[in-house]
Amino acid sequence: YYGRRKNTFRTATQAVDKARQYAYRDRRVRKREFRALWIQRINAAARLYGVTYSQMMGGLIKGGIEVDRKMLADLA
Repeated sequence: YYGRRKNTFRTATQAVDKARQYAYRDRRVRKREFRALWIQRINAAARLYGVTYSQMMGGLIKGGIEVDRKMLADLA
């Protein structure tokens, strides 16, 4: 914090409250963004073998293979 936000009590408390709101919101956003990143990585690796992401995930589900997207992205 810099400027008036660090010197004035009311402005400082408002800044901290807003920071907490952003932190609360962005904890949820971070989960969405990581899932999207994992899916992009899996899709890119799957297309090297001529299949799409949805085809690959459908095949894994039909085959009874339970690997989550985070582990698949690491394998890709």
